[in-house]
Amino acid sequence: MPELIDVVEWVDHDPDFIELYEEFEENMFATLPDGEEVEVLAAGAMANKLLQWCNGATYTQDGAWSHLSNAKLDALEEIAEGDENLLVAYNFKFDLVNLQTRFPKAVVLGKDPKVIDDWNAGKIKMLLAHPASASMGLNLQQGGNVIVWYGLSWALENYLQFNARLHRQGQGKPVRIIHLIARGCLDERVIGVLNRKDATQKSL
Repeated sequence: MPELIDVVEWVDHDPDFIELYEEFEENMFATLPDGEEVEVLAAGAMANKLLQWCNGATYTQDGAWSHLSNAKLDALEEIAEGDENLLVAYNFKFDLVNLQTRFPKAVVLGKDPKVIDDWNAGKIKMLLAHPASASMGLNLQQGGNVIVWYGLSWALENYLQFNARLHRQGQGKPVRIIHLIARGCLDERVIGVLNRKDATQKSL
């Protein structure tokens, strides 16, 4: 097996964002900069909402969402300036919209086998994939050796299996797993559990 290198790339949202994030976390309610209001009534829903905020947006109502920050997009753009092909894991539908807007040449991993062939042939610079749809059965190790977790997942099995798309036999280079972690936000707690050797779904 190739060497596996875990990397944390800290992302700093601006002070106004952090102030609003903390207000929302404490009160379970916030009025967003665009005037939309967001409220949660249970701790489980709050945990999911805070992960949305970590990525720079949040759902408001009926599938609509409000944009809050470009910090993670900016961090990914810096990484993408290198020569390596990137397999990028996103969590929410608005993540995909934002990623495709910032990186119009990025390719979405779907059911088309040609996409996998092109990736493994080194023709795709950035491949966007949801962990739930790419966590098992796909051999992607020929196309690159860098995974970027744009948004973290609560599903430990999906996390481990997604990383195994590149970190597997046949991979000829060390594999880097880069986690974009919003400093001072729920991302920190999630990555802390994911990186524990004794991590379980219950602990998450």
